[in-house]
Amino acid sequence: MSAASGTVLIAGCGDLGTEAGLRFAAAGHRVIGWRRSPEKLPADIEGAAVDLTGELPRLPVDTSIVVLATAADGRTEDAYRAAYLTATTNVLDALDRDGVKAHVLLVSSTAVYGGEEGEWVDESTPVSPGTATATILASAEDQLRARRPDATILRLSGIYGPGRTRLIDQLRAGTAVIPEEIQWTNRIHRDDAAEAIVHLTTRVADPGPVYVGVDNEPVSQGEVLKYLAGEMGLPIPPTGPTTSRSGGTQRSGGKRLSNALLSATGFDFTYPTFREGYLAVLKGEGTRHP
Repeated sequence: MSAASGTVLIAGCGDLGTEAGLRFAAAGHRVIGWRRSPEKLPADIEGAAVDLTGELPRLPVDTSIVVLATAADGRTEDAYRAAYLTATTNVLDALDRDGVKAHVLLVSSTAVYGGEEGEWVDESTPVSPGTATATILASAEDQLRARRPDATILRLSGIYGPGRTRLIDQLRAGTAVIPEEIQWTNRIHRDDAAEAIVHLTTRVADPGPVYVGVDNEPVSQGEVLKYLAGEMGLPIPPTGPTTSRSGGTQRSGGKRLSNALLSATGFDFTYPTFREGYLAVLKGEGTRHP
């Protein structure tokens, strides 16, 4: 596929979708961004006010790439069902309605994998979602695969970057806690995630069905917090029990994710580990797209 062949549609053009859209535009593509508040999009992206759970506008006949980069409004099952299952169905229906044969890439999550005992996980690991929301994500993937066998799924984990500063905020507030037991974590900088979207849809001749999108180094939560505290000139946080995002005590050891398949396509990370990425965040580099 040439660097500027056809229109790119970003369905769910939030922070990640906008960053990817700007990179597509810089490569010479016409880029259309569908979101509820298109006035927030930069000038290089043609915004359209679209609710992905409702009726969708017609797609340009030359649409060659469709990126599904939706995000749930909350962590409820209903929010995930609307953002992923309903939105994916509607976009696929619109593609069929308009006879568009674009390459579709779905931004998903490594939450669809099981495994929380520190084991290594890659694209060959069976999907085994452990939560209701992860089950919905897996169902959206299945739906896409059934209807568009040539589609690509990019499973991301731990996106951080401009405006995504949870650990930094916890350190500054004095609420950060180093887990008592090792909790493996995996990350990817927002800019690398956006570049991976562009790379897989424009620079890989025959992309595979699934890629794991993480940087080069799975790392314990404690090591990240110690590193950030040192760079910020703050005390190392205390060690103690930690809570999950759902509010309960977090006991699982997490999993370690491999990016070997993505790297084998020739993808190069701007931020190969959390160190380079968080240094850029601390320096205020990059833009958080509204």
